[in-house]
Amino acid sequence: MNLKRRPRRLRSSENIRSLVRETHLNKSDFVKPLFVVNGENIREEISSMPENYHLSLDQLLIEAQRLVDIGIKAVILFGLPKYKDAEGSSAWQEDGIVQRAVRTLKKKLPGLFVITDVCLCQYTEHGHCGILAEGKIENDQTLKRLSKVALSHAEAGADMVAPSDMMDGRIAKIRETLDKAGHGDVSIMAYSAKYHSSFYGPFRDAAHSAPGQGDRSSYQMDIANAEEALRELELDIEEGADIIMVKPALSYLDIISRADQKFNYPIAAYSVSGEYAIIKAAAEKGWINEKAVALEMLCSIKRAGADIIITYWADKAVEWLEE
Repeated sequence: MNLKRRPRRLRSSENIRSLVRETHLNKSDFVKPLFVVNGENIREEISSMPENYHLSLDQLLIEAQRLVDIGIKAVILFGLPKYKDAEGSSAWQEDGIVQRAVRTLKKKLPGLFVITDVCLCQYTEHGHCGILAEGKIENDQTLKRLSKVALSHAEAGADMVAPSDMMDGRIAKIRETLDKAGHGDVSIMAYSAKYHSSFYGPFRDAAHSAPGQGDRSSYQMDIANAEEALRELELDIEEGADIIMVKPALSYLDIISRADQKFNYPIAAYSVSGEYAIIKAAAEKGWINEKAVALEMLCSIKRAGADIIITYWADKAVEWLEE
């Protein structure tokens, strides 16, 4: 028996395991999603996403300060508007909820990196991510609205805009619009490979963004496709994205890994609401250890190649890593 090579020697204690560990989670890896609503003194827990909340502006500021204090460097904002209409016009209003939230955060916490989700689904009465005509999404008409949304966020002070709609050509249109308006320093994180996933359910409850008719399969990606994802990622890079994203994360680790191998580019992964809710529910039943499973999942996302992890566990992960 040849036992000259014994891999267990490097597993014999926590000290040696930590020395040879290949993947390390850091608090700077995480972006925390926040849901902002109109009103005052509102901090309502989202039932399908425990320990995440609908926050009015005053409570948003308190929550953001808490995140800064524990070392979270970036947040991504999702807004719930006062009204919805066919084209989602409240999404680009100067006094819209996200625009007001950005101004509030940048005034009080200028060092916090503020990312804004750019889409129409929360703002349209039909719940789709674009302009709907005779049951179909009008791609190019949608681009005009999305660029207006992105510009309004940049004018409010957003550091980065994140188009999540999956319309063709939206990165190029938004980049052109921002540059022409003098916002060349505002970066774009593109939801490049966003799949037509069943893991979005809790988010759609939280954002009040479920489509009223049909589904999003004509613009979000088929869950079976990988080569298509690489084409989408490459297109967004060519159009001017600064960061490319894969969403969801856990079921698409292969896509994250292939993107990391193919592109020398920053990669974000969104660990979505369904991933969070499943682990939360199982932990509440006592079937799994939430901390251990969540950190294992986040580690797998980074090991696959993600540079940035958008996660509802961002704050808890920071606390766990410091224990």
